Amino acid sequence: MVETPWGPLGYVTYKRTYARRLNENNTNSKTEEFENTVDRIVKASDKQLKVGFSPEEEKRLKEILLGLKGSVAGRFMWQLGTKTIDRLGLMSLQNCAFTVVNEPVRPFTWAMDALMLGSGVGYNIQREYVYELPKLKRKVRIIRKDTNDADFIVPDSREGWVKLLRKTLESHFITGEGFTYSTICVRGKGTPIKGFGGVASGPEELCWGIREISKLLNSRAGKKARPIDCLDIMNIIGYIVVAGNVRRSAQIAIGDYDDIQYLEAKRWDLGIPNWRAMSNNSVVCNDISLLPEQFWEGYNGNGEPYGLINLKLSREIGRTGDTNYPDPDVAGYNPCAEQSLAPFETCCLAEIHLPNIESKEELIEVAIYLYRINKHSLALPCHAKETEDIVHKNMRMGIGITGYCMATEEQQSWLEETYKELREFDVHYSKEKGFPPSIKLTTVKPSGTLSLLSGVTPGAHPGYSHYHIRRIRMASDSALVQVCKQNGYKVEFQRNFDGSDDTNTVVVEFPCKFPENTVVSKDMKALEQLELVKKLQTEWSDNSVSVTIYYRKEELDGIKEWLNSNYNNNLKTVSFLLHSEHGFDQAPLEEIDRQKYEDMVKSVKPITNCEVNEEDIKGSFECATGACPIK
Repeated sequence: MVETPWGPLGYVTYKRTYARRLNENNTNSKTEEFENTVDRIVKASDKQLKVGFSPEEEKRLKEILLGLKGSVAGRFMWQLGTKTIDRLGLMSLQNCAFTVVNEPVRPFTWAMDALMLGSGVGYNIQREYVYELPKLKRKVRIIRKDTNDADFIVPDSREGWVKLLRKTLESHFITGEGFTYSTICVRGKGTPIKGFGGVASGPEELCWGIREISKLLNSRAGKKARPIDCLDIMNIIGYIVVAGNVRRSAQIAIGDYDDIQYLEAKRWDLGIPNWRAMSNNSVVCNDISLLPEQFWEGYNGNGEPYGLINLKLSREIGRTGDTNYPDPDVAGYNPCAEQSLAPFETCCLAEIHLPNIESKEELIEVAIYLYRINKHSLALPCHAKETEDIVHKNMRMGIGITGYCMATEEQQSWLEETYKELREFDVHYSKEKGFPPSIKLTTVKPSGTLSLLSGVTPGAHPGYSHYHIRRIRMASDSALVQVCKQNGYKVEFQRNFDGSDDTNTVVVEFPCKFPENTVVSKDMKALEQLELVKKLQTEWSDNSVSVTIYYRKEELDGIKEWLNSNYNNNLKTVSFLLHSEHGFDQAPLEEIDRQKYEDMVKSVKPITNCEVNEEDIKGSFECATGACPIK
């Protein structure tokens, strides 16, 4: 049996996020160990995905997964081998999804459905799309009436919640008629949710969200909805989803670079509603010279720095300079902005732990194993026909790498040839199996959770610092929280923008360190990080490279100058965060010195064995900055 090379937080991260009950029908059943999870993945790859691995290939695949040379996506790790796949198909395996807000109902209901299934959601709210929405009708009254004679009895299901949202939007945008609804059938707070994990919130958060959405739309009665209104509706939907400890909601909003209301949406110094924490915000900018000065206001520590998305480049090329793989339907990105997507399209990801790879031949081998699993998963059906159509057409996947800044120069040098081999393999394999070729194959995602398993630097990021605090979010009623407290780890409620506590979520602090030879952000200037993004966009990723550039205020002028020379032709996406003084309370990462690290280590006991189950799961941080917390 291959010994798994766990990182310092690897085992507890695995148990928190991916370990299912060995017997799903027995509430007292122990949860999986990693060997069990790998066995489940390998068996399901054949039984559910129909990959057709030979016995020898299955043995090798187990070695790859157990040895953390490669990892299937977190969604695969959690869902493969369950009845959920048989019921819901490809959507239950997808990390992320994307839509445009150009209709009054479907983009919002589709997004809510995807979020409740565990996918992060990106959405484009540029004026060109939002202005296609019809004018809102007159003010309407939507009244909760928890009796049997209400107009609509909300079913106790994901579909039921989505249907209530649909009726609400139809009332405001289409019919102009209010209605009453009842939640008497919705399960009470704390009831376990099977399949996707978590516990029910009860109906209160749903009712709150419907009330807030209705209030917002009534304020625009007789007028057009604005991009800022659509942002708030999507954020409220995210808040509904996260409030019940079902999962952490991950969103990215994509708007116009000159929409001042949008640019100020996350200026916490101006006062903003708590629900706007639900999304990362980026702007579409195809020409860096057009950015207004207001765009840079968030870069001075008074708010969240917005990311940049170059849709023109995303549509025209794969890797930098490679025009052989145009992607004309792209309209946006997933929440971490590594996967370019068409409306209603989803992400299919996997990851290679580059420092654990021993040769170029092994890198190619691992990439192909992950490719085969992903390719067959993309052929699954989907309950949303528009999603099934675009996924089956594009067959888009993202085979990513993590630990780049811990890899040797030799390991890094293998990427370009591996990409070419993967492209060639896709041509022949697709023809052999009767699949369309994949429009895109590779990516670099931030890799918060999967990189924690092996303890490597996340994605293409340098290590944050040699010594740091890593903050992880968990459901406040998780059994794992009590384990953390018993072992001496600091646990506190998550704080909202307004300073209040989110009692549904706790933040746990873990002392962490990287090996001394690790490249860390303080040793890499912002411009060096940008050059790395440019390099990986050229050599590896035909989707995008998601990296948060850590910068200091004195570097901002140099960043602007570099972007003026490089952005238009070399970057599809990029985001930034102040290394310190960023204004984030309970930031996912905090630099500390060696003494504080050693003091913290002395006060805690490592968690090397624990029992949690699917009801304990809150969500995980796939992004290094904590921005895309989806299992």
